[in-house]
Amino acid sequence: MARELLVYVGTYTEVIRFGTGETFEGRGKGIHIYRMDPSSGTMEPHALAEDVENPSYLAFHPTQRFLYAVNELKTFAGKPGGSLSAFSVDSESGELELLNRQPTGGADPCYVTIDGSGRNALVANYTSGSVCVFPILEDGSLAEASDLVQHRGSGTDPERQAGPHAHSVVLDRSNRYAFICDLGLDKLMIYRFDPVRGTLEPHKQPWVQLKPGAGPRHLALHPDGERVYLINELDSTLAALRYNRGTGSMHCVRTVPALPSDFRAASTGADVHISPSGRYLYGSNRGHDSIVIYRIGAVAGSKDELSYIGHVSTLGKTPRNFCIDPSGSFLLAANQDSDTIAAFHIGPRSGKLTPTDQVIDAPTPVCIKTLLR
Repeated sequence: MARELLVYVGTYTEVIRFGTGETFEGRGKGIHIYRMDPSSGTMEPHALAEDVENPSYLAFHPTQRFLYAVNELKTFAGKPGGSLSAFSVDSESGELELLNRQPTGGADPCYVTIDGSGRNALVANYTSGSVCVFPILEDGSLAEASDLVQHRGSGTDPERQAGPHAHSVVLDRSNRYAFICDLGLDKLMIYRFDPVRGTLEPHKQPWVQLKPGAGPRHLALHPDGERVYLINELDSTLAALRYNRGTGSMHCVRTVPALPSDFRAASTGADVHISPSGRYLYGSNRGHDSIVIYRIGAVAGSKDELSYIGHVSTLGKTPRNFCIDPSGSFLLAANQDSDTIAAFHIGPRSGKLTPTDQVIDAPTPVCIKTLLR
């Protein structure tokens, strides 16, 4: 029996005010679920988890029995700050059932990750510039927060960097170190992570300083465990970093553009992913509305580590998050402002993206995660 891929899409369901000051009316209905044929890329609607407020970013538990969604809000239960929702995943249908919600201790949570042991969920609160840790109970529900780290400071852009803005939190494969992109500080923050206590402690090297005004947003870890690639939102660049797995230290070795050299209109970087093979790097551009493609060289830190391949239109407006399916055959791009998800074939030998005939309707898509059944 052929396997199928379930595609889970986080959306904006109500009004959201972005860091740019722009106000946007979400059109999503909750977490939308689609079926995808992993051989052809054909997608069709499957289910919907309704009445979930602004589930803008999603993460699966390592067991795939649970899903977690940030609720990107400025107030929750009458108090300042957003929340994190926990869901069980039905083993047969893939449908979601709400388990519980917990306040994140900060406004506009925009990213969640689950640690490798499955014991904790870590959330980045964008507007407040903080990171919260939640123990995960045996039934998948969330306990009260075990730690909250508050960033301090500002950057060079008076409008976008007047204060800290934690935009993502990613753990290394040893589950010992946490990396937090802070757009407001132009820093990649480094913490020691204790999965037993659910706590974050400052690392001996507390941060990697990025270029002033860069605005670090998301990062991706290379399969070799020694390379990290980061997309900067404000100056639309991709940074290549070397990582020491033993010490948790890191340094930047090269920065390359995410936009074509002749593009002059407004655009910001959004998301970054590496192909499962480790050979290709992809980044999304909102404004240019494209995916940029780089080939990753065999030798980390070499001059030719990143070789430009090209740009491909996402066939929609404002691509936010995108994902690569587990086989590395397809890339799915969430076009937030045109209410579509576009599917592309990934060339296994070239890394190039070729549009399929799949551009499906999806209201205000923000984040895409997949589950192979």
